[in-house]
Amino acid sequence: MILIDGKRTANEIVEELKPRTAAFEQKYGKKAGLAVVLIGNDPASAVYVRNKIKKCAEAGIASFPHYLPAETSQKEAEELLEALAADSSVHGILVQLPLPAHLNADRILAKIPAHKDVDGFCAENMGKLALKEEGCVACTPLGVTELFKRYGIQTAGKRAVVLGRSNIVGKPMALLLLNADATVTVCHSRTQNLKEECARADILVAAIGKPRFVTADMVKAGAAVIDVGINRLADGTLCGDVDFKAVKEKAAYLTPVPGGVGPMTIAMLLANTMRAAERNP
Repeated sequence: MILIDGKRTANEIVEELKPRTAAFEQKYGKKAGLAVVLIGNDPASAVYVRNKIKKCAEAGIASFPHYLPAETSQKEAEELLEALAADSSVHGILVQLPLPAHLNADRILAKIPAHKDVDGFCAENMGKLALKEEGCVACTPLGVTELFKRYGIQTAGKRAVVLGRSNIVGKPMALLLLNADATVTVCHSRTQNLKEECARADILVAAIGKPRFVTADMVKAGAAVIDVGINRLADGTLCGDVDFKAVKEKAAYLTPVPGGVGPMTIAMLLANTMRAAERNP
């Protein structure tokens, strides 16, 4: 079994970005810029934002963090997004989710223009992905496809199963695999014969948020298994959606949690920001 080291791969991507960020700064007299908006005091979100800002600095990308209190109004949040959309020093905009319950996330995210939507969540970018046109792709599934490339995992002609149908991971992951010539099945809570569907997959991507849900009998021998889930257990430890110890005996490739897909998400956010800057300097 080959353990897929997302942390190492993510660090390689950051190193590869450095010549591009330096060339951009030399050409335009400014750095590529990412604005990060955090509303409220969710501890996990604060850690994610801190990590993103740290990685921006490593790659040579300017970060513009905006920390707003939990009681921020809808109008205040939307006005900030409108200002960032008009700011030429900002090439990418990220709103850290989840937002406080009183805010309408869809309306706030709609204020991000498609060319600055480095999370790849807006309808225009999702549509471009579906049509196989160039745009920003959601960072986590894009990171998974990058792992496929760098580890030589073939997708063309392979049977792929995506477990989960969220707009953030499941749907864009399925589209990316389809665009890479895999035969794709999307499984979810209403799927019948779920275990059998998963066990047929040459590539299995688990993204449902259920600790150790994928057991060894759901995995085809020699499959590539990508665990997107990150779950905190009662004892404070982290685990994925895949039963790592059991599945590693059957899989040919497997991502750990932590240290697998997670670091790739941030690396792809930086890559998306750099692409956005190069397209619209």
